[in-house]
Amino acid sequence: MLYGILTAITALLLAALLSALVRAPALRLGLVDRRRPRPVPLLGGAAVVVGTCLVAAAGGWTGAAPLSDTVAHLLAAGAAVAVLGLAADVWRLRTPLLLLGAAVAAAFVVPYDETGVPAGVVAVVWIACVAAAFRGLDHADGLAGTVGVLTAFGAGACAAAEMMDDLAVLLSVLAAALTGFLMHNWHPARVAFGACGSLFTGFVLACAVVLTRAGYDPVSSAAVMFALTATVSADAVLVAVSRRLVRRPSARRAPDHVAHRLRRLGLTPQGATVLLGAGTFASVLVGVLVHTGLLARTGVLWVAGAALAAVVALLRVPAVRGPRRPGGPATFRTRTGVHEARQRTGPHEVRHRTGAHDTRSRADLAGDPRSRTDLAGGRSRADPAGASGRRRTALPGPARQPGSRPDSDRRAASPQVSAPLRVRDG
Repeated sequence: MLYGILTAITALLLAALLSALVRAPALRLGLVDRRRPRPVPLLGGAAVVVGTCLVAAAGGWTGAAPLSDTVAHLLAAGAAVAVLGLAADVWRLRTPLLLLGAAVAAAFVVPYDETGVPAGVVAVVWIACVAAAFRGLDHADGLAGTVGVLTAFGAGACAAAEMMDDLAVLLSVLAAALTGFLMHNWHPARVAFGACGSLFTGFVLACAVVLTRAGYDPVSSAAVMFALTATVSADAVLVAVSRRLVRRPSARRAPDHVAHRLRRLGLTPQGATVLLGAGTFASVLVGVLVHTGLLARTGVLWVAGAALAAVVALLRVPAVRGPRRPGGPATFRTRTGVHEARQRTGPHEVRHRTGAHDTRSRADLAGDPRSRTDLAGGRSRADPAGASGRRRTALPGPARQPGSRPDSDRRAASPQVSAPLRVRDG
C-alpha cells in the first residue's frame, strides 16, 4: 500500500516536471499542434510515457513491485507504440500506418491461450482501434488526459479484483502520470498530448482491459470492454458517421469531434471536458460493477443507449459553421502572397490588390469625389481608410450645390471618369 502511494506520487511529480521541461524544445523544433487557435507543443505525451515507464521499471528492478512477463511485454509494446506516435508527431504519419503498428504490437500482448485465436484476433483489432481513438480525443484541452485517468482507475480496479497486482500498479502509475500532465494540459493548455502519449495511453489501457477479461465469456467481456471505453467509442463513431455522411475522407482532420460540437452548443472548453469526464466516470463505474458481478451485464445496455442517443443528437449539430445567408453581410477572402480579393454584399465593392496596386470597381468609383489616383505611389486608391481591409459602408458624396451641374452632365464632360479605370505604375 505504501509503495503504491510512493510510486503514484513519484510518477505524478516526474510527469509534471517533464511536461514543463519539454515545452521549450518542442517550440524550438516546431513540434506544435496547429489545430488549435494557438500553437501548442506536442511533446507532453512523451513526458507521460517516460514517467510511466521509468517508475514501473524501477519498481520491477528493485523488486518492490516485480512485473510478470505479461505486464513486462505490455510495457515494452506500449513503449514501441509510443515511439511510433513520436514519429507521427515529427513526420505526420498517416492513420492507417499507426493502426497497423498498434495491431502488430498488440499481437505480442494478447494471451491467445486464454482467449483463443479467433477472439484474440478480434482483441488485437479492438486494441488498435482504441489506441487510434484515444489519439482523436487530443482535440481539446484536458480531454484525453481526463478520460485516460478515469479509465485507468476503472481498469486498475478490475485488475485488482482479479489479483493482478503488477497490472494494477502499472495502471495506477499511468493514472498518476496523466494527472501530472493535466497540470499543464488543462485549458488553456501549455503543452499537448500528441500522438506519442495518446497512442501509448490508449494502447496500455486497452491491453489491460483485455488481460483482465481473458478467460471470461465473450459476451460479458465485450460488455465490460465497451463500458470502460464508451466515451472513446462514442467519439470515434460520431466522427466516422459524420464524415461518411458528408463524404469527407475519414483520415482528414476536421472540427467534428464530440468536444467541438459541444462547443457549438455554447459550452466552454472546461465545461465540455467536465461533462465528458462525468459521462466517462459513469460508464467506467458500470463497467467495474459488471466485472465484479455487482451489476448484471444488461446494465451496459443503459450505457450503450446513452452513447447512441448522444451520437444521434450531436450529429444534428453542425461540425463547422455554415455560410451566411446570401442577403446578409458576409466577407470572403482569398490570399496568395500579396494578392487579395475581397467581396462584400450590400453596397457592392470589389477590391483587388497586387503589390502596390489597389483599385476599386468602376461602379463604385463613378460619382465618388473621394476617388483619386496616387501617381507617386503607383496605385489608384478609392478609399484611403478602406485599405486596412475593414468592412466599411460606402459614404454618399457631398450634396450638390445650387446652380451646379448634375452628376450625369459632369460625367459626360469628364472623359477621365467615363473612360475605363486605368492604373499607372510609377
